[in-house]
Amino acid sequence: MPRVESQRERNNETMAAYLIARVEVHDMEQYKEYMALSPDALAAFGGRFIVRGGASETLEGPQETRRLVVVEFPSLEQAKACYASAQYQAAKAKRAGAADMQMVVVEGA
Repeated sequence: MPRVESQRERNNETMAAYLIARVEVHDMEQYKEYMALSPDALAAFGGRFIVRGGASETLEGPQETRRLVVVEFPSLEQAKACYASAQYQAAKAKRAGAADMQMVVVEGA
């Protein structure tokens, strides 16, 4: 399905984007290496943590047991550039085998 341009894009407005990750950690000691490297990689592209694995409670639907992370970026482009960067990919390599992650990026409202 082709991507539909938003009204903000048509008006050339930049809007924040949010990276949302759900993480099942299998080896916390190894995962801590990723946690030490990823903040600088995110910050280099204007990313800032909104949520970083704090206490959570499922209010509806299946019980969520994974670690939840939300990072705000200045734009969708910055979030995607961060993910593709050598700095983030180096951090991601430290996570390999320590955790399974689902990561989605979405424009804000």
